[in-house]
This record gives sequence, C-alpha cells and structure tokens, in this order.
Amino acid sequence: MSRIPLIDPATTTPDRQALLSEIHAAFGATPNMFRTVANSPAALRAMWGAFGALGGGVLPARLGEQVAVAIADRNACEYCLAAHTALGRKAGASAQEMSEAQDGRSSDPKTAAALRFALAVVERRGQVEADEVEALRVAGFDDGEIVELLAHVALNLFTNYVNVALGVPVDFPGVRLRKAA
Repeated sequence: MSRIPLIDPATTTPDRQALLSEIHAAFGATPNMFRTVANSPAALRAMWGAFGALGGGVLPARLGEQVAVAIADRNACEYCLAAHTALGRKAGASAQEMSEAQDGRSSDPKTAAALRFALAVVERRGQVEADEVEALRVAGFDDGEIVELLAHVALNLFTNYVNVALGVPVDFPGVRLRKAA
C-alpha cells in the first residue's frame, strides 16, 4: 500500500496531466511510480527529464536496464527490479542476462565492468578509487560514458528511494530480490 496517494491522471492539474500523458504514451500505461512522484510536479519533471535525457544518451538501453536491476536488488527495490527486468527484456536482454545482472554479473566484459563499478558506487556511496574508474576505461568506456553511467546510478537511486520509502505498489510482473540491502 502506497504511503502517499497515487495521482489520478484524469482528475489532476493540467501540468501533471500533460506529463502523465507523455509517460502513458511511452509505456502504454501510467506506472504507479510516476503517479506517486506526480505529487510533486517538479520531481516528476526532474525524473521524466532524466529518463528522457539518458534514453537519448550513448549507453545502450540494455546496459542501462542491467545496471538498474543490479542497483534495485542491492537497494531492495522490488518495484524497480520488476520494472527494469521487463524493460531489459524489451531492450533485447535475455532472461539469463537480466538474472545475471541482478547479481551484478555479465559474461560480456564491458557490461561486467559497468555493473561492478555501479555497485561499488552504490555500496560505498560514491567513494570509489581511481583504479576503479581506470578499469572502466580499460573495459572500453570513454570519459563521457563514465559520467553517463554515474547519471544512470543516480537516477536509479532516486527511483529506488521513491519506491521503497513510499511503498509504491508494484505494477509490473514481480521478480524475487536476492541480495537485498
């Protein structure tokens, strides 16, 4: 049960309706997370804008979803784990690849490096070492991609915290947590 109301797109203010309409068009539904965040139009604009910006970034959507499930599992965010597992499959990842990503693993060396780094950032609250950044470069990431990877981490922390702290009801097919925080 959500700890704050889910905004009804049909009866809310015009500014919220406009954003929720965009979100509905993108997903074919209006996910509960966005309906929750719509309690603050500023937060909804920030979140939706970040999704749009990163969706147009250089990192592949599949990698972004793999990073998202790894972070969701670490933060015990059932909502994000379910949503990003489904979105990862839609982005072309196999069920096995999404399952491995949930554990912070990948058979692809570049993806594995990104997952290791993202989880290190989460687990150590950003206190990573220079050699961990260098490991990303060795794996094939340039500086822009490294910054973009950090933006994905930050967005996922935002969404995880919203969903966990506010008890947002999961409206995607459920996925079992493994290494929850």
